[in-house]
Amino acid sequence: MRIEPPQSLGPLMVDIEGLSLTQVDKELLCNPQVGGVIFFSRNYESVEQLTHLCDEIHQLRSPSLLIAVDHEGGRVQRFRQGFTAIPCMQKLGGLYVKDPQAALDAARETAWLMAAELREVGVDFSFAPVLDIDYGCSEIIGDRSFSSDKKIIAEIAAAFHLGLQDAGMASVGKHFPGHGAVAPDSHIALPVDTREFDEIFQHDIYPFQQLITSGMHGIMPAHVVYETVDSLPVGFSEFWLQNVLRQRLKFEGVIFSDDLSMHGASVIGDFAQRAKQAFSAGCDMALVCNDRAAVEAILNTIGSKKLTSDVSIARLEKMRPSIELPLNTADYEAKKCACLETIKDLA
Repeated sequence: MRIEPPQSLGPLMVDIEGLSLTQVDKELLCNPQVGGVIFFSRNYESVEQLTHLCDEIHQLRSPSLLIAVDHEGGRVQRFRQGFTAIPCMQKLGGLYVKDPQAALDAARETAWLMAAELREVGVDFSFAPVLDIDYGCSEIIGDRSFSSDKKIIAEIAAAFHLGLQDAGMASVGKHFPGHGAVAPDSHIALPVDTREFDEIFQHDIYPFQQLITSGMHGIMPAHVVYETVDSLPVGFSEFWLQNVLRQRLKFEGVIFSDDLSMHGASVIGDFAQRAKQAFSAGCDMALVCNDRAAVEAILNTIGSKKLTSDVSIARLEKMRPSIELPLNTADYEAKKCACLETIKDLA
C-alpha cells in the first residue's frame, strides 16, 4: 500500500522493536496516523547508537516525529550505561523535609541534567514528572512520587519543571488525577478508587493544578476508575478530561493517553475501540506500546479518518524542544559537572 507523505503529526505514538529501524518500522512510522515514537530499554545499546537512531527517525519524514521516553529516574530510567543514574524522586522529597531550598535547587538541577542528556542524543521529551501522592499503598508509584504531602510535591515539581524548561524540554505530569491511592498496578489490573470527587480534587489534583499554573506542557491520565465519579478509566472519560482538566483546571497542553495495551484500558474493548474512545474523550495523542498487532489493528480500522483536531496538532508541535543546547561550551560543561555533584549527594 502506498503511503502518502504526512503533512502534520498523527495522533498515535508507537514503539519499535530494536536498536535500528527495519523497513517495516519505516513504513509504520510514515503512516499519517503516527506522530511519535516511544523508546524502551531494548532500543538502547550506546549513546552513539541511540543518537544515530534518533537522527534516523527525525529525518524519516516532515514534520519530524516526536521522540519520547519514560526516563524519570529511580526504577524508571530506560537508558543506563552512558547516562547519569537519576535518583528516585522520593530522595528530593526527603531532602525537602531537611532543607526545602536545597531540595528545590536539587530538583531543578536534576531535571536539567536529565533533560540535557536526553536532548544530546535526540530525544525530545520524557514523560515526567510524576505528580502522584505517595499514600504508601501503591507499589507501582511508591518512591517514584516526590512525597506524601501534596504541597511538597507541588513545590518540588515546579522546580523540576523549571529545570526541564532550562534545557528546552517540555514537561509531562502524570498520572492525572492521581494514581497513588490504589494498590493495583494498571499494567496488569484495573485499579478502582472509591473516594469522592471532592477529596480527590482537594488532595490529588492539587499538584496538577499548581503545575498547570506554572505552564506544564503535557498531562498523562491514569488507567484508574474513580467509581463515585465516572465508570470509565480517566483516559477514556470525557468528564475527567473535558469537564475537569480542560474546563475547570484550564489546561491547554497535550493530553497523552497512557499505553492502550495496558490491562487498565481493556475494559473499553478492542484496541480500535480504545483508541476511538480515548480521542473522543479528549486525548490529543494515544500511546500503543509493545504490541505491533494492536497498532496494526487500530490503523486498519481507522484508515485515513481524522481522529483529532488541528488544535491537537498545534499542541503536539509545542512538545518539541524550545531552545538549542550550547553543547561543548565551557559554561555548559561546568553546569553538567555541578549537576552531577548534586545528584551524587542525593544518592
